[in-house]
Order: sequence, then C-alpha cells, then structure tokens
Amino acid sequence: MKGNKSYGWRGLGIALVALLALPAIAQAQSWVALTHPAPFNPNDMEQLTDGRILVQQYSPSSGVDEYWALAPDSTGSYVNGTWTQVASLPSGYSPLYHTSQVLADGRVVVAGGEYNFLSADWTKLAAIYDPVANTWASLAAPTFFANIGDAQSVMLPNGTMMMANSVANQDAILDPTTLLWTSTGTGKKDNNNDEEGWNLLADGSVLTVDTPTAFGNDGERWVNGVWSSDGMSPVNLINRGEGQEEIGPALLLPTNGTVFYIGGAGPNAIYTPIANSVGTWAAGPTFPNQGGQLGVADGPAAVLPDGDVLVGASPGIFSTPTVFFDFNPTTGSLTGVTAPPSANTEACYNGRMLVLPTGQIMYTNLLNSNSGAAYIYTDPGVSKHAWAPVVKKFPATVTHGSVNNVIKGTQFNGLTSGCSYGDDAQCSTAFPLVRITVGAVVTYCRTHNHSTMGIATGTEHVSTEFDAPATLPIGAGTLEVVANGISSKPVNITVN
Repeated sequence: MKGNKSYGWRGLGIALVALLALPAIAQAQSWVALTHPAPFNPNDMEQLTDGRILVQQYSPSSGVDEYWALAPDSTGSYVNGTWTQVASLPSGYSPLYHTSQVLADGRVVVAGGEYNFLSADWTKLAAIYDPVANTWASLAAPTFFANIGDAQSVMLPNGTMMMANSVANQDAILDPTTLLWTSTGTGKKDNNNDEEGWNLLADGSVLTVDTPTAFGNDGERWVNGVWSSDGMSPVNLINRGEGQEEIGPALLLPTNGTVFYIGGAGPNAIYTPIANSVGTWAAGPTFPNQGGQLGVADGPAAVLPDGDVLVGASPGIFSTPTVFFDFNPTTGSLTGVTAPPSANTEACYNGRMLVLPTGQIMYTNLLNSNSGAAYIYTDPGVSKHAWAPVVKKFPATVTHGSVNNVIKGTQFNGLTSGCSYGDDAQCSTAFPLVRITVGAVVTYCRTHNHSTMGIATGTEHVSTEFDAPATLPIGAGTLEVVANGISSKPVNITVN
C-alpha cells in the first residue's frame, strides 16, 4: 500500500524553499485574481457543458462534501464570474484525491477517493451529478473492485468511461446508459495502477507509464481491452521518496501529436505514438535545481491555446514552493513563468488547472491559507486555425428555450485533453461547448449527446446537441463551438 498525500498540514512542517529568480521569464503573460473570490477553499474543477465551472470545496476540518459552480458574466468573463452553491454529495461520501469525468450527456461522475471525510481508506464509493436537475445520486462501484481510491480514469471515444482500481491492476468501463461496469484491461505488466496517469491518444488507445520500482518508466498502452508494452522512457520519470512513487501529468500536444510526459524527479520525456506499433520515447528538457531539484510529483499542467504547456513544479515530494514554467514543443525549451501569489507557500500537488472556454487557465490551490484563492492565467499566444472546431451544419434560427438543437462539423472535441494531473484530479475539456453572442451578451448553451468523446478526430464528421436557455437574448447574433479554449469561426444565427 502506498504512502499518503497530506490533506491539510504537511506543508507547515517543511521549511519554505526560497523562490529563486527564474531565468528567461516569459513576457506578456499575467495572473489575475477573481473579482469575486470563492467563499470556500477551491479544489478539483470540471468544465460543465453549460459553460459553468464545477468546483469542489475543501474543508480541512470536516471534509469536502460540497460543490459550487462559477458562472461567467454576461460578457463571458470568468474573472468577473459569480459563485452559486450546488447540491451536496450523497450522505456518507466526501472524497479527497479522487477520479472524475464529464460524460457525453453532460453529467459528472465522481468516484473513489484516497480519503473519505479525511480518513484514509481508498474508498469505493461513487456518485453522479445531473447539472440540469442539480442533484447527486449514488453510483455503484464495479462489483469486482475492492477499492477505487485515488484512481485513474479517462473517457473513451465511444462515450464510455474507463476507470482503475488504484491499488490493484483491475480496470473497468462504465456504460453511461445503464450505469453498469464491465471488466477490461487484461495483460497489464505491473501488479497495480498506483500513482500512474492515463492519457487518451488520437487513435482511441490509452497510454500510461508504470511507477512500481520493478517496472518504473515502462510504457504500456491499452487497446481494445488489452494492455501491452509500449517502449520505455529513456529518463527517470518517477520520484521515489518518503515511501512514495510519484509521477507528473502528461498531455497530447496539438503542435506535433507527441505526448509531453512530465516527470516527478526533474527529467521529462517526449512520446511519439505510432499507429499499430510501439511508440518511441525521447528525453525532454529537465527542470532546473532551485533550492532543490524541481519536478512534478503530482501536480497540474494545461495546454495553452498556442500549443505550449503551462506546468507547476516543486522541489522533492510535497515541498514548497510551486514554480511555473512554459514548455514550448517546437523549441523543446522550458521557460520560467511568473507565479500567482498563492504559489510561494504551497506544493504543486495542491494545485489544479482547468482550460477555460476563453483560452485562459484557471488555477486553484486547495491548501492555501487565503481561503478562496483562485487565479486566471492569460497567455498572449494564438492558436492555429487548423486546431479549431469547424461548424458545417447548424440551425440558422433557434428559439430561446428550445432543446436538442443539432450542430455538426469537425474537430468538436479538440486535439488534446486540455489539462492533466499525475494520477487523480482529471479535468479534461475535450468536448464541445456552444457559445452564442447577441449584441454584447455572451451565453453558453448546454451541450449533450456528443457523437464522440475522441480527440484529434481530423476530418471525421461529428455532432452534438445544444439547448438554448430561456435567458438567451432575441435577435441576430453569432454561434461558436469551443473545445479546449479554442473556438470555431463564428457563424451567423438568429434567436427568436
């Protein structure tokens, strides 16, 4: 059984590492605090398909059994957004360090947890949230799982959710219609999924790197229910210390289709998928030593609209501060980025990132002494037109309050999962949002029934449905499809 992440006071017992001056600080990027700070300690985030951000409350004295939603203002600004508390999780379930996914119908699954009400037990409890009804319901775990814990999960292209037992080598797939689980994942090399990250690739397969000492840095790939070896990282990606085996996030990059695999010990790797064959691995840039060797022993990363990766790193395991970098896939370089105020006193494992529909990155830090601290990062980089969703068929006229409006096109899910975090804290934004602007008013329409949850779908024709809110202004406007913060070319639409 692995060691535990702290849930409240670990960082207070570790001497603060001085934040040294970073070389070549990136220019023109900025962090801005929310105009209306969260009235709670914000933890995990999920992008709801109606444009709101679902955020878990962290309560260091009692647990994390509450959820809130951040809604953008009428101009589409999340910086000026407002908070509303939503329904509570089912009684008896209050997870910390768990798995979560947004389903193709817009519901949210939360499962497992390394802690339940701050008691370490690798729980197998789970719940599902309906954002339309604003209700949570208990969700049965796989009957063949003894635990779920701080589990890995990923949405598969066919709309099912694949999830691990974090402390065994068992995997399961959830059917979103029946809410029943079936076993998958035979042939895995190591004896458990502990601390590994899962990464959906463009062909629908799932990539991971094994963390146990006997197999550490070995790549494995899940294809149609079977795991098989997929090369080995030439550098050590695993940070082993304090009884832990920690690794960082990994992200499929729109720039060149490679995966930036971020290590927990300093070195990073670049993985290149090869269709119907074993992929190739190469060494990537190494984080610098600044008051200790920086790495991401659990921590957040997100793909910026221009294809670079924003990542937060810390020295050692669970030590402060968090230092931010921009990884450029074209040059292969790591450039220092100014950190938000909360980063100096927190380790990277406490941070979470989410790609907003605006192309900005929202960052929270659950243990920050300043309750409600959340920041939004703006980068000046511009996405390539080839990465954007393309709208090909849409209703020229919609009625406010109408439902199930069909829209079709290509690349509605983007070319990457958007953001990642070590093993737990999934926060993918690889699904379509619909944004309608009438005059100066920006409105997000709830999307659902996406035809695929695959990424980098290229010229494949895909679709989704959207509901026009009754608050949608009447008149001539424009419609955009957004995925991973990158929007399609606007098309003209009239709202009746």
